Amino acid sequence: MPLVCLELDGPVAVVSLNNPERHNAMGDKMDEEFFSILESLRTNKSISCVIWRGNGKSFSSGRDLADLGVRIPGVSDFDVIERGHYWTKLLYEFPVPIICALKGWVLGGQFERAMLCDIRVAGESSKLALPELEHGVITDSGGLARLVEIGGHSLALDLVLTGRRIDAQEALQLGIVSRVVPDDELDKIVLEMAHTIASRPKMAVRMIRENVQSLTNPDIVALLKREIIGQSFVFANRSIDIGQS
Repeated sequence: MPLVCLELDGPVAVVSLNNPERHNAMGDKMDEEFFSILESLRTNKSISCVIWRGNGKSFSSGRDLADLGVRIPGVSDFDVIERGHYWTKLLYEFPVPIICALKGWVLGGQFERAMLCDIRVAGESSKLALPELEHGVITDSGGLARLVEIGGHSLALDLVLTGRRIDAQEALQLGIVSRVVPDDELDKIVLEMAHTIASRPKMAVRMIRENVQSLTNPDIVALLKREIIGQSFVFANRSIDIGQS
């Protein structure tokens, strides 16, 4: 069974995380499948909009903890994080709009990655959080820059340092999502949005997105560079702590 599914609906590509029993927790294998699909779509000239969603009750419960901190022989933490950042950059450098259909748990790195996409629509069941500090690591997928952009440093630090959960209505009030809709209407509404966007002149859509992205991308790129170093430092110090305990 594929961990990520792709369905083409004319000019719209629907990419679905497919590990519902684990609320679509993203392990290394799912990551590879997801970004392999995005790479294939990136050069598909017939695609004008992408929907990113999750099968089951949740968008994604974040990083699969079974893979957290697992070391690959001969590969440094820095290299692993840098590879992850290469994938993450595909989201905000993607040539056509990506709409995220959020529901249930929207946690950690997948919450951050959704922040790098163009539009986020939340089902009423959505519960969003950045719980990385609870697991002794830092946010490292670029979403922190978007949170600062949307709500300022106080909002970003509130969510990151406390790890508190926010519901769909608070996410709407904060500007993290653009709409809140009933869960049973989420897929239909997002698909209609995607087809509306896909019907617009493709070059005009591209120019508008590039104008918006030019206001924020430098901050995201700079943050990703700092996060590689910061997360590597955190991992190194965790190893020292474990060795001394």
